[in-house]
Amino acid sequence: MHAPSPSSTPYDGDRTVLQDLTRRHRDTLVRALRAIRSREHWTPYAEDPDAYGEDAAALGEQAFRDLLDAPFPLETPGRDGTVGPAPAEGGERSPYGFELGITYPHADPAALFRAARAALPGWRDVCPRDRAVVCAEFLARINARSHEFAQVAMHTSGHNFLMAFHAGAVHAQDRGLEAVAVALREQARLPARRRWDKPYGDRTLSVDKTFTVVPRGVSLLIGNRVVPTWSGYPGLFASLATGNAVVVKPHPEAVLPLALTVAIAREVLGACGFDPNLVCLAPERPGELLARELAISPEVGVIDYSGGTEFGAWLARNAPGARLFAATSAVNSLLVESTAHYRGLLDNTAFSLALYSGQLCTSTQNLLIPRDGISTDEGHKSFPQVVADLTATLEKLLVDDARAAELLGALYNREMAVRAAEASSGALGKVALASRAVRHPGFPSALIRTPAVVELDARSEADHALLTSEWPGPIAFVAAVDSAAAGIALIREAVRRRGGLSVGGHTRSPEVARELEIMCAQEGVLLSLNLTGDFYVSQSSVYSDLHGSAAGGPGSHTFCDAAFVAPRFHMAEVRRWATDPVR
Repeated sequence: MHAPSPSSTPYDGDRTVLQDLTRRHRDTLVRALRAIRSREHWTPYAEDPDAYGEDAAALGEQAFRDLLDAPFPLETPGRDGTVGPAPAEGGERSPYGFELGITYPHADPAALFRAARAALPGWRDVCPRDRAVVCAEFLARINARSHEFAQVAMHTSGHNFLMAFHAGAVHAQDRGLEAVAVALREQARLPARRRWDKPYGDRTLSVDKTFTVVPRGVSLLIGNRVVPTWSGYPGLFASLATGNAVVVKPHPEAVLPLALTVAIAREVLGACGFDPNLVCLAPERPGELLARELAISPEVGVIDYSGGTEFGAWLARNAPGARLFAATSAVNSLLVESTAHYRGLLDNTAFSLALYSGQLCTSTQNLLIPRDGISTDEGHKSFPQVVADLTATLEKLLVDDARAAELLGALYNREMAVRAAEASSGALGKVALASRAVRHPGFPSALIRTPAVVELDARSEADHALLTSEWPGPIAFVAAVDSAAAGIALIREAVRRRGGLSVGGHTRSPEVARELEIMCAQEGVLLSLNLTGDFYVSQSSVYSDLHGSAAGGPGSHTFCDAAFVAPRFHMAEVRRWATDPVR
């Protein structure tokens, strides 16, 4: 992939608009830069749905409903047909039980790349600050439609409303702004110009040097279905803020979140005097394998991918010319060695297991407990007693269907319901708690299941294999281990085999805590110790937490550090005598 060279005539977009955006968003960008440095809590986007106005929820739901059963309003270069509306034609079906009926423009990939390439010069040649304020405006307009994005996330990914509002809307926006701030910081590490004076005998050598950010060119974003905005915005905004164009290839069953994003991006770019084809949508027809075709194009300099391990490995093998940022699947574990707050442990763990039916990449799958039991503030608890108390807490949490539906959300993949039924049949091991169907009061056709809890013994070869394999969805394994050390070794093995994004530990032992810390540091996994109350192992706080790791396992990057942003551009240098009249 050959990066474009800087043009001799900068294109500044609409200077009046850019100056206005600079005034509007300067403080937000300054504050974001401070947050990524200090790692403190901060967000410019209100997390409370009620903060957006009395009518915002109703207006957002109506905006979503207005998109259904109609062509999606989007201009696409090289259009050669449509995708959808029926699932058999590439259309989407809500996990809550109805077809969206939306058609999207399909485009010839070669035409998309030509258009993106042609759009690059004007965007590439403005300063990083101008790109940052345009991205900030883009995010501000998305934020104003947060309730609409929440509805979209519900009916493509199956989130409950509050999770949809957070993961599908405001926290995704935070992820985008975090990437913009890191990009702005990284592009400012060298000055744009420098007069270089070096004493040389009785005279001085004076050389003028310029340092210019040169983007890779065209980026490809390959979206997933679980959190297409939360996992997609870091790459989208990191690429845009560093001067690249982006072709967005959404998951075929979750097109709408990224289609809406692309539409807003094109609107903002056009209003700022840039070519809207800097951001293009590339939905695929059934069986087209479009992601593969796009990824191996020599036009692509960067690929952002989140999804299954198998395709992530395929991309690494077959798209060597592009810089790949991959986030793939994981097996997450919680070691319970001892606790000073037994009831808090049970409540926190039960909530974590139920949240979004275990479908998050950070959801806990394995609970590892010493077979001799644990010490607690309520005295010694045997292994069977901990299992019984946990399942009773989980049952109580989900006893009411309406409450359960709001916590569990809907299953976006019917195979997960099949696996939960398999686990509940005893096929995988002793059933500690069977999964049951939940009826949503507003969406009776929604596919919702409570978690199945299966009791295993880590000494068993078959059980050991289950614990080191991935079982996404409403299935949790509670396994007896010989000791805390054996549990830590099992977690390490699972991480090395399948990756890990979130490890939890409950212990009153400084030695056990330290061994967990050392193992997680070596393997590149976020560790959460002794969490109770309203903070959970599956959470990742933007601007503060490090999500993912380049250490290996389920990905090749961290949201959102310098290594995630800096490879999207390089610095070009020009040197000339200070007296050279040619400028």
